[in-house]
Amino acid sequence: MSKNKIINLLIICMLLFSLLSCKKKSVQIQVAAPVPVVEYTVQSQKVSFYDSYPGTVVALNEVELHSQVSGFITGIYFKEGTLVTKGEKLYEIDRRKYNAAFEQAKATADIAETNLQKAHRDADRYTKLNEQNAIAKQTFDDATTNLQNSKTQLLSAKAALSNAKADFNYSIITAPFSGTIGLSQVKPGTYVNSGQTLLNTLSSEDPIGVDFIINEKSLTSFIDLRKAEVNKTDSTFRLILPDNSEYVSDGQLSVIDRAVNPQTGTIKIRLVFPNHDRLLRTGMNCKVKVLSGNSGNQLVIPYKAVIEQMGEYFVYAIDSMKVKLIKIEPGSNLGAYIVVNKGVKPGDKIVLDGLQKVHNGSLVQIGSPPVKQDMVK
Repeated sequence: MSKNKIINLLIICMLLFSLLSCKKKSVQIQVAAPVPVVEYTVQSQKVSFYDSYPGTVVALNEVELHSQVSGFITGIYFKEGTLVTKGEKLYEIDRRKYNAAFEQAKATADIAETNLQKAHRDADRYTKLNEQNAIAKQTFDDATTNLQNSKTQLLSAKAALSNAKADFNYSIITAPFSGTIGLSQVKPGTYVNSGQTLLNTLSSEDPIGVDFIINEKSLTSFIDLRKAEVNKTDSTFRLILPDNSEYVSDGQLSVIDRAVNPQTGTIKIRLVFPNHDRLLRTGMNCKVKVLSGNSGNQLVIPYKAVIEQMGEYFVYAIDSMKVKLIKIEPGSNLGAYIVVNKGVKPGDKIVLDGLQKVHNGSLVQIGSPPVKQDMVK
């Protein structure tokens, strides 16, 4: 084969190789198809944030019942665990000796009253005779002294009568206010000592209080809440029961304790709730939810649209059918939604579904049907 033919053959081979390489490259640089995604439009929504505190249900009025006189229990006139009204008869202590003491004191007072009347008559008569110098001075002085003694004896007798009457009345124990009576600590025939033996406990239940502790740093906001005009349908204070259900009625701020505990830097707050059905019981543990001052219109996005990387948070923003990874500053978590403090603005489009298929700069195609964007409650 001649030299020229060999050269021409090499040239042809090189051209064929070059042509094949170009075709391969053209296949490799074909543009990838757009990725189907579902978008979400960032919008401002009204949201409510609640701070949570452990609370304890307390009676606004509670008293331990003790007898003011000693004796045997002769009667119990209530059903345990029921409502009693103010002045209702609860217990009776053997009244016989107290009744006898009352009758004796009454008789003594009557005698003292009679003696005083006699002393008055004698003193009046001896006074006139003394003015006429018709009686010995000693007799007049004795009559005057006897009158003063009779007055003192009457006062003493009336005081004894008052004490006897009080003891007689104290032998009947009545409800000092309306409320729920607990389990009786004594039975009929039990001997009770004055001021020592616990008979029962009575507590008011409607309305009822809930106490919880706050940090002193939060005190200013609660003072502002107390000053604010709050209507009866306000939901600033809510209550979560032990079974995690929400109590049907909202509460009102009643008391901020007088002082901060210097050891813990905390202070006690008391709310008041209606308790018509007696669902709240003294000593019950619950959770108090207090409406945060940050509540209001906020930028809210679904939490599923957020990407977390190394403790930072991102979303894919859609612009001209391309996605761009942008950093956001998340706020409060609202379950399936999250507040965004920085990074997006109302009207921005972000990727909601299809995050695993896109990367920074990917072309996207908006899928259908669109996701319904409910307001966050």
